[in-house]
Amino acid sequence: MLIVLCTTPDREEAERLAEHIVTAKLAGCVQILPKLTSIYSWEGKVRKDDEYLMMIKTLPEKYVEIEAYLSDIHSYDVPEILAINADHTSADYRRWLEEYLSS
Repeated sequence: MLIVLCTTPDREEAERLAEHIVTAKLAGCVQILPKLTSIYSWEGKVRKDDEYLMMIKTLPEKYVEIEAYLSDIHSYDVPEILAINADHTSADYRRWLEEYLSS
């Protein structure tokens, strides 16, 4: 299982992206974490912005499609798209995820 992390500038964009990802069966679940502060370097300056974090639960074989979708649709020029392997996942949750994504 993979957890794909992606930030957005506002909750509306996060919800729009998440709904498409789940409806298109690219992931079984997307959690949107409330406003957080990101401090990062962009175009030669250190910046600070409020963002929302999407935690996208998926399978490794769906990553390429998720990355392509987010890269094409996201409002950022370079969206943050990070995938973390979830090596230890409950058997019931993994089974549910595999069943949903294969149906």
